[in-house]
Amino acid sequence: MRRREFIAMLGCSAIAWPLAARARQAERVRRIGVLIALGEDDPQGRQQAQTLLRSLQELGWKRGTNLEVDLRWGAPTTNASR
Repeated sequence: MRRREFIAMLGCSAIAWPLAARARQAERVRRIGVLIALGEDDPQGRQQAQTLLRSLQELGWKRGTNLEVDLRWGAPTTNASR
């Protein structure tokens, strides 16, 4: 009887082990890309970016924790050297 109990315990632990390993993994980081058609120095573009980031944070997405945001600007900045 002990042999059967040992085999059953071994089988159950083999099934439960991957589930326990998954439970300890860190939360997956999502990445989104944002293209804003305005220049980086444009106040309206900055406001749009801040509003988006604030709204995502209100929904539980935090930059650097579970979210990575790549902001790209459509128009060149006026401070760019030629």
